[in-house]
Amino acid sequence: MSNKFIAAAMIAAGIIAAPVVAQADDTGLMVRARAVYVTFDNSQNQGLGDTAVALGGHEISANDRLIPEVDFSWFFTKNIAAELVLTYPQTVNIQLDNTYIGKIKALPPSLVLQYHFTDFGAFKPYVGLGVNYTLFSSRDNIIAGAAGQATVENSSVGMVGQIGFDYMFTKSLGLNFDVKYIQMETDVVLKASGTKVGALGLNPITTGVGLTYKF
Repeated sequence: MSNKFIAAAMIAAGIIAAPVVAQADDTGLMVRARAVYVTFDNSQNQGLGDTAVALGGHEISANDRLIPEVDFSWFFTKNIAAELVLTYPQTVNIQLDNTYIGKIKALPPSLVLQYHFTDFGAFKPYVGLGVNYTLFSSRDNIIAGAAGQATVENSSVGMVGQIGFDYMFTKSLGLNFDVKYIQMETDVVLKASGTKVGALGLNPITTGVGLTYKF
């Protein structure tokens, strides 16, 4: 076998392998750790329908809070990724007319499909759409005024919309800014009778800042 043939074969193999290597560099795992401020919408509690009647026209709301968050994104291509968003169970304080009446705990993982824009150098914006599943616990800690003790459903499923960006200082390390809108609602039920008296519409907007690491 001639040296020219070997050289030609090596060049051809390099040409064939180059797109595969480039694609491999574009795929893989990205991890982000964020500090996130959760702003509860509480919009469905304006008037509250049956709940307002059951609670004498009063309003239930949830307190905004700061939480830690971590997510794991897997890049299938340089543009398409799936992100799993996690935190530990968070305590949500419940108020009746701005007076504390109890608390629930919420564990709200989300799974989001993202599109990443890659034509802006170190600045890498993205958009995402997915689903949130929130598991509520410590649900029997709400005293609903004259109506007695209340509880909420044990889970909620809703859509998630997301926008954000990574600004990469190096190939691996960057700064992340992220905003999500999460549909999150749970029915309010009187514990003694099991009667549904309305819904607690949380629907948070989460605004987060943190660090990005791409493996």
